[in-house]
Amino acid sequence: MNRIIIKIAAIAVLVIPMMLYANEKPVKAPDFTLKNHDGKEVKLADYKGKIIVLEWINHECPLVKYHYEKKPTMNELAKKYKEKKVVWLAIDSTNHQEAQKNKEYAEKNKILHSILDDRSGNVGRAYKATNTPHMFIINTDGNIVYNGAIDNAPLGKVPEDKELVNYVDKALKELTSGKTVSISKTKPYGCTVKYKKVQ
Repeated sequence: MNRIIIKIAAIAVLVIPMMLYANEKPVKAPDFTLKNHDGKEVKLADYKGKIIVLEWINHECPLVKYHYEKKPTMNELAKKYKEKKVVWLAIDSTNHQEAQKNKEYAEKNKILHSILDDRSGNVGRAYKATNTPHMFIINTDGNIVYNGAIDNAPLGKVPEDKELVNYVDKALKELTSGKTVSISKTKPYGCTVKYKKVQ
């Protein structure tokens, strides 16, 4: 009997937070216009009606480097879902970053999606992005339906007694299959976003 109670309690610990997050009311994604690493203007509104992934990036951050240099996590996901008409945009809110540096990083690591220049930090603050990487998914209605970490394994370290879960892959699979995102919020990990100091 005690074992059954323990099992039920353990399941509740895992399931209840997911249910709470799944029931949170989505918020509209703030609109923005930024230039990418090639100097081209990119407007979120231009992708109205599409599923969009926003990835906060800073190529100086070891946890970002891991997902581009050690494992091509971001590139592979962006390529996988591009075939399903999903738009992937990386946003750099690092105050001292230069578009040329991002261009060089994109070329070196074969990044085909845009890295957008948000040195002002205005877009990052609008989304309340806190880490690099910090992931957001916007559905076809323009609502943020996922907000959090790329996965549950910082630097590839999966928590003990857990299986690797790529939250973004999971959410995109659900969305592109016409389903509701089952886990809509997790705690992002990574370096803090190096915002420009507000005077």
